[in-house]
Amino acid sequence: MLLELTRWLEQLQSVFGLFNYLTFRSILGALTALALSLWWGPAMIRKLATLKGGQPIRTDGPQSHFSKAGTPTMGGALILLSIAASVLLWADLRNKYVWVVLVVMIGFGAIGWWDDWIKIVKRDPNGMRSRTKYALQSVLGLAVGIYLYAYADVPAATTFYVPFFKSIALPLAGVGFVTIAYFWIVGFSNAVNLTDGLDGLAIMPTVLVSCALGVFAYASGNAVFAEYLQIPRVPGAGELVIICAAIAGAGLGFLWFNTYPAMVFMGD
Repeated sequence: MLLELTRWLEQLQSVFGLFNYLTFRSILGALTALALSLWWGPAMIRKLATLKGGQPIRTDGPQSHFSKAGTPTMGGALILLSIAASVLLWADLRNKYVWVVLVVMIGFGAIGWWDDWIKIVKRDPNGMRSRTKYALQSVLGLAVGIYLYAYADVPAATTFYVPFFKSIALPLAGVGFVTIAYFWIVGFSNAVNLTDGLDGLAIMPTVLVSCALGVFAYASGNAVFAEYLQIPRVPGAGELVIICAAIAGAGLGFLWFNTYPAMVFMGD
């Protein structure tokens, strides 16, 4: 959103051309997400506490977790709101990859919010039925996989590159690509949920991984770096560094409230 404004202002003052650089906007994106999460955090925690949005604890879990009962959950909403606001401010909204990632993030976040709502309102530690959750995740994962394949504009966008082996590249047909994309999206979503359980255990790996993915996204979207590093070039992928930076910033802001003893939990 602000990128369009700065491009117009660049005609009046050349200094605004600085906003065309991904690195500069990624820094601003991270700082904006961090500031928003720190700003909105206390109010959201108070609201969740007022609604008695406390964390229900499974009876078959470790006894050390029982002390966490009553701590506000659904803190993931703080992360999502901070990321979305930062991305909408600093990313190029004409980039299709930005919208794909936002849709996946908000869509899976909505599924998690529903699951947490069931836990809070009905006081059911098991939350949403597994089949219902998996069905919703599958619909979203398949839809995104089909979209990415249908609108792929370069062969590299539908090629599977085997990690650690630059010379091994497997071009994927429609079903193969959609299947891998589906398992990638749904699998990682559930992997993060399985990782959670202790204060800060899920959010810190998320911050570190998002930073690493941001480096790869930037390099993949840059013709010079992609050729030098011998990695596939995907035009437009560099814009995803804004989202990765926002995830890191919002994650660090959430960690301020989530570190032991946690004031809020991420939830599902």
